[in-house]
Amino acid sequence: MRLATVFAISLAFASPAAAKPAPSPIAAAVADRANRTPDNVKLDEGRKPAQLLQFFGLRPGMQVLDMFGANKYWSEIMAPAVGPKGHVTVWQAAQFLTDKNRGPFEEFAAKHPNVNLISSPFEAPDLPKGKFDFALINLDYHDVYWENPQRKIVRMDPDAWLKTLYAAMKPGGIVGVVDHVAAPNSDTRATVEKLHRIDPNVIAADFKRAGFVLVGTSDMLRNPADDHSLLVFDPKIRGKTDRAVFKFKKPR
Repeated sequence: MRLATVFAISLAFASPAAAKPAPSPIAAAVADRANRTPDNVKLDEGRKPAQLLQFFGLRPGMQVLDMFGANKYWSEIMAPAVGPKGHVTVWQAAQFLTDKNRGPFEEFAAKHPNVNLISSPFEAPDLPKGKFDFALINLDYHDVYWENPQRKIVRMDPDAWLKTLYAAMKPGGIVGVVDHVAAPNSDTRATVEKLHRIDPNVIAADFKRAGFVLVGTSDMLRNPADDHSLLVFDPKIRGKTDRAVFKFKKPR
């Protein structure tokens, strides 16, 4: 049999799936814009959700904790990505849970049986112990250093806050942290109050003190054009801040 004939036969029996692999569950969920909120989709360019969640190791079947997630950005992606054998628990600080975000989230959760919302005071997160394979804190960890009487945000102890998170993770569980970068400084609380940024070295030290092990970092969200001097809500930099990405693990 001629080589050309053998090649033609092999092409005839090759399936489309073999020729073009199906996208990963994460990539498929990100691409499914029909089932995502348009305002959330607009944030993708600055957040790189598919690359970020792949870096953190999100997989089908995982028990996930989405911290500060009432806007549904991450749960819209992670719920279909973990599939029916997985589950996404969204925790929202009570001070940030309003009728504006509660109602739409309840509608979303009604259509996604593998998602639920829990809430407790920011300073005292009430989380189930030893439940989660993966937790995500996106652009919010710095707020454990924030105080705001008008928003009823009291002075918190970051060590106590992380102790609760540590207890909520399974042995071997991963915590992904993304936050706005601040220049190194000696007053974290003042920096957070002024800019809502945090020195990445503070994050690393806090998590190490809590017992977590740093197992990876990424430059995928770094922006050298951000000089770290602007408030993160400034229109000049909003959505484009220089961001640190950490992957922490609870030891087995």
